[in-house]
Amino acid sequence: MEENSSGAGTQKGENSFILGRSQADNSTQNSLGGAETVSQSEASEMSYASDTKQLVELERRDSVLRGGIPMTAFNFINSIIGSGIIGIPFALKQAGFGMGIFLLIFTAVVNDYSIILLVEAGKLSNTDSYQDMIMVACGRPGFYLLTLLQFLYPLIAMISYNVIIGDTITKIIVRIGKTASLGGTVLGNRQFIIFLSTLMVTLPLSLYRNIAQLSKWAFLSIIFVFFILVTICIRTGEYVKEIPPTEDAWYVANYNIAQAVGIMAFAYMCHHNTFLIHGSLENPTHQRWSLVTHLSIGFSMTLMLILGILGYVSFTGHTQGDLLENYCHDDDLMNVSRFVFALSIMLTYPIECFVTREVIENAFFPSQDPSPTWRHLGVTIGVVILTVVISLTTDCLGIVLTFNGVLIASPLAFIIPPVCVMKLRQEPILSKTNIIPIIIAVFGTLVMVFGTVVALVDLSEGFSCSHGNEMPYCKNDQPSANGTTAFPFSTTTLGTTPIG
Repeated sequence: MEENSSGAGTQKGENSFILGRSQADNSTQNSLGGAETVSQSEASEMSYASDTKQLVELERRDSVLRGGIPMTAFNFINSIIGSGIIGIPFALKQAGFGMGIFLLIFTAVVNDYSIILLVEAGKLSNTDSYQDMIMVACGRPGFYLLTLLQFLYPLIAMISYNVIIGDTITKIIVRIGKTASLGGTVLGNRQFIIFLSTLMVTLPLSLYRNIAQLSKWAFLSIIFVFFILVTICIRTGEYVKEIPPTEDAWYVANYNIAQAVGIMAFAYMCHHNTFLIHGSLENPTHQRWSLVTHLSIGFSMTLMLILGILGYVSFTGHTQGDLLENYCHDDDLMNVSRFVFALSIMLTYPIECFVTREVIENAFFPSQDPSPTWRHLGVTIGVVILTVVISLTTDCLGIVLTFNGVLIASPLAFIIPPVCVMKLRQEPILSKTNIIPIIIAVFGTLVMVFGTVVALVDLSEGFSCSHGNEMPYCKNDQPSANGTTAFPFSTTTLGTTPIG
């Protein structure tokens, strides 16, 4: 019995202790008696008690880094409200106004339930990370697949953040440069702005070891999003009055529903952060975590509905993948909004870096001991440099983000959690408790397949990036008597491209 107990505790490097503990627990639950079964059960309990004691001691040492429900919810909302929210009006255009609103609410409900399923899967497998959980449920093939998905999703998100920061800040500097002669300096160069923002803001914040330390910055990021919503509300009346709706503006549904859901999945995506944020919650009971999830998803959905509706109503068929691209470059109020959005993105970037670093640590350094300082610095700086190098080479990531939504976000959010829960429950696949997980998994599969097909068709027909170009209705504008801008435009629907 002692050999079994010690053996179960010395194989953490291969995650076999998780499998062994899970199998022993299942054996205990399914057994009716017998000396051999009792012996295995006692060994499992001894190993589990030892591991639990160590976890309790670690939790006590870092208890000051854990947060209550409000701070944890702020972190969760901040991980959701990234670059994707600014593409929601474009998603409404792709799906049709009526269908888009329905899908935005439906996707929020599915995401909420999927997050609860993900944490349930972690408890059923006695694990506290997405990778360890799928290791128990699906073995090494699932582990390697998830590792790839979890690495690519936040990495591409961080690249998109850098692109947005570079393009947004340079627009503001060029605008200021008309009077301060800054546009032609190095400050008007997007590559330099990306490098400077990384060195001064995103890299230092990414070097934090504990995600709970970002709570104060997460709250500030949410305040920034509120400011953006206020500026969009202010400008909506003017743009609605000056730009008439296009002919297809109020169609209930359009053909491109799958791609719209992919954009929404990207906007809502937070599953790769779930275990990190769950671990930062003080006393993470099922009720407390469910409340955090409902508050975070509900709040994020409300923001997306408001921004999506106001943005789409303002520009209808002209709506761009990055809504802020629809506003004229000399609109000073929206330039302030662009700057605030860039700051919000800078504060979201570190959370994605946390996830990428955690994936690398679990994949290559599976020890449960804290990462040494040299490795922590090396992995963090390496990931940040990689995102900077890639973002310096392009300002057109629209099609990449579309694929990120349908090929990576959909499996992470809609397919893997319900499949793992059904396997870990060890119930018949068509049992009553598995009905909702099956529906979610089928929904995610359809989004992934049809969204990918539509994206490939669009790519084959030619994909051009118009990011940074002035909208036609902003050119040759003349100020009106009340100080607003009159926009010359036609009612013909303009070609648009996703955010990039």
